[in-house]
Amino acid sequence: MRSGIGAHYPHDWMLENVLVLAFVPLLAATFRRFPLSLVSYTLIFLFLCFHELGAHWTYAEVPYNDWTRRLFGASLNDLLGLKRNHFDRAVHFLYGFLLAYPIREMFVRIADARGFWSYFLPLDLTMSTSMLFELFEWIAAVTFGGGLGDAYLGTQGDIWDAQKDMAMASVGALLAMLIVALINRSRNRDFAKDFAESLRVKRLSPLGEVELARLKKSSAT
Repeated sequence: MRSGIGAHYPHDWMLENVLVLAFVPLLAATFRRFPLSLVSYTLIFLFLCFHELGAHWTYAEVPYNDWTRRLFGASLNDLLGLKRNHFDRAVHFLYGFLLAYPIREMFVRIADARGFWSYFLPLDLTMSTSMLFELFEWIAAVTFGGGLGDAYLGTQGDIWDAQKDMAMASVGALLAMLIVALINRSRNRDFAKDFAESLRVKRLSPLGEVELARLKKSSAT
C-alpha cells in the first residue's frame, strides 16, 4: 500500500490497516464466485482511498486545512467555524454512506431481503459494525498504550468521540438508504406493494416455547 510510504506514524499505519489486510483479500477471493456490482466496487474503493489517507497522516492530523488554505486562501475549519480536526468524523460518515449500498447488495442477493428489510438491514449492520470497530479501537489502544494508542484512537480530547463516530456512520448509512429507496420508488411500480409485503406476517404460529414443544413432540415420535 503506497500510503504506508513515508507514513507519519508507521506503527499506527500498520494498526490502521489490520482490518483492510483481511477485507481486501476476502474481496479478491470471492470475486469469481460472488462478484459485486461495479457500483459497489467503486464505492468500496472510494472509502478505502479516504481510509488510507487517514492512515498515512493519522486521522487526527490529516492536514486538510493546509490544503484548503492553499487552494482558497482560508482553512476549511475557519470557513465552517470548526475547532478540531474533523477528518475522522468525515470518514466515519463515509463508512456508512459509501458502504451501505454494497452491504445492501449482499443482503438482497444472499438473504433475499426485500422491501423494508432491504433498507433497514444494511443500516442495522452498519451501526453494529461501527460499534464493533469502536470496541476494537478501545482494545487496541489499551493493549498498545502510549503514543501509539493515542494516535490510533485520535479522540482529540473528546470524551464522546466514540458515540459521535457511530452517529456519523449511522447518519451516512441512513442517507444512503434513503437515496436508494427514493430511486427505487421512482423506477419500480411495485415499490409500495413490495414494501408492505415485506412487513406482512408470514407465519402466524409463534416461536419460543410453542416451537420447542413442537420439536419435542416430533422428536418423540
